[in-house]
Amino acid sequence: MSKEKLVISSKKYRGDSTVISIRLPDELVKELDKIAEETGRTRNEVIQKCLVFAVDNLEIKEY
Repeated sequence: MSKEKLVISSKKYRGDSTVISIRLPDELVKELDKIAEETGRTRNEVIQKCLVFAVDNLEIKEY
């Protein structure tokens, strides 16, 4: 099985949004900040892209 990758381009999101607050482990924030720096995006944009990817590729397993 091949692994899908999340590709982040430099295009900015524009549109309606809602502000939320979450707690993340420090190490994850460091990784997100590194990705943001390397791609020229904000941490917020990187998190949005990751969440969209996760939701689009989510499989709900029923027991």
